[in-house]
Amino acid sequence: MSQYVESGAAAVEIEHEAQLVEYFHAGCKPRQAWRIGTEYEKVAVRRATGRAVPFSGRDGIEAVLLRLAARYGWREVREGEHVVALRGDRAAITLEPGGQLELSGEVCDSVHCAKAELSRHIAEIVTVGDELGIAFLGLGMQPISRVAEIEWVPKRRYAIMGPYMLKVGTMGQRMMAQTATVQVNFDYSDEADAVFKMRTGMGLAPLVTAIFANSPLCDGDLNGFLSYRAHVWTDTDRARSGLLPFLFAASAGFERYVDYALDVPMYFIVRAGQWYDMTHLTFRRFLAEGHAGHRATMDDWDSHLTTLFPEVRVKRYIELRSADSQPPELMLALPALAKGVFYDQDCLLAAWDLVKGWGWEERLELQATVPRAGLRARVRRLALRELAVELLAIAAAGLKRQAVLDARGVDETQYLDGIRELAERGLCPADLVIEKWTGEWARGVASMVEGSSYRIAA
Repeated sequence: MSQYVESGAAAVEIEHEAQLVEYFHAGCKPRQAWRIGTEYEKVAVRRATGRAVPFSGRDGIEAVLLRLAARYGWREVREGEHVVALRGDRAAITLEPGGQLELSGEVCDSVHCAKAELSRHIAEIVTVGDELGIAFLGLGMQPISRVAEIEWVPKRRYAIMGPYMLKVGTMGQRMMAQTATVQVNFDYSDEADAVFKMRTGMGLAPLVTAIFANSPLCDGDLNGFLSYRAHVWTDTDRARSGLLPFLFAASAGFERYVDYALDVPMYFIVRAGQWYDMTHLTFRRFLAEGHAGHRATMDDWDSHLTTLFPEVRVKRYIELRSADSQPPELMLALPALAKGVFYDQDCLLAAWDLVKGWGWEERLELQATVPRAGLRARVRRLALRELAVELLAIAAAGLKRQAVLDARGVDETQYLDGIRELAERGLCPADLVIEKWTGEWARGVASMVEGSSYRIAA
């Protein structure tokens, strides 16, 4: 979840809905300016016990942030007396509610750039983590600690969101405290390009979930799912998550997305450091009526957009949100897939061809089936395994045509190799976790932690 920060500039009050539509038009960029950005969340556990690391304490998550700031030049971001995030020159480190550590990566022109950044980040957090007895795991879910056992990060937005989640679904607090994802952001040239990319991304969402499923463990044992994180989202807050049917209509556009966003309940606004609980109002009502003497501003709109959680969302870029967090060797597969598919027009059309024929009910059924079945799920006569292999081949073709080489002269298809090998076997990362948990790890927490921990590359 993005960190809300007041801009510090004079607030721009919203006078008419056209400003909200123009917000998205302002994100349009020419092809030569397109970049990618990746957000990497990691669950942190005590190396000795496998249990979630608390935020507080001399060896907690806040201590990790303090050491990163002191040693590597990150700048502290505080709420009250606590450090809750770090800023760098081109990236940020933020915290999810259960202490999941997120690198909001720099805007990169290649996956090679993202690799260099991720490698630095892993070296930093593993070094500090080892000193504090903390391991960062390549899993999409906190594996041992239950929600009630996890200390929440003391951010004011979470104090509003947490209680609200209990009103709108059964698994919202699980989502906040236990899950971890990897997300990729990419650009669009104009409204038509944005809509087509969003439609394609939304159509591909169940397939992306299946390819990257990696959360079969939680609460101390197997949970019966390959992506329990994706299952959690099915009953978190249906007003702001899942698939968006209007994106598949010919009339889809920025105005329609604005209509959708206006009718989703808000979480909060911030004025002069004071946070107001707005969960009783949609943005549409706030825009029309105001609240406690405050009128809606463009900062409020920007913040509200970060609290919408569909499988694909748009701000001044598009965000693909369907994948579980990965082990480090697979973390760059999602940005590679996105760059290959969404930044090559022929590949974008080919990817849409894979999913365009499905009806709305089929999409919903697949979205519900994939968390448990993964690539073994079927749509019509096809297993998702076949579609996954084809989608990854399409992405590889796009990356080959883009022909961006690293210092060794190797293109970006290298970042797809590991996930392609799994898909060709009909497997996702969760299948390997399950095999190890019931096999070589013998359901042992210490073995699981050792076997799934991030390490500094040799």
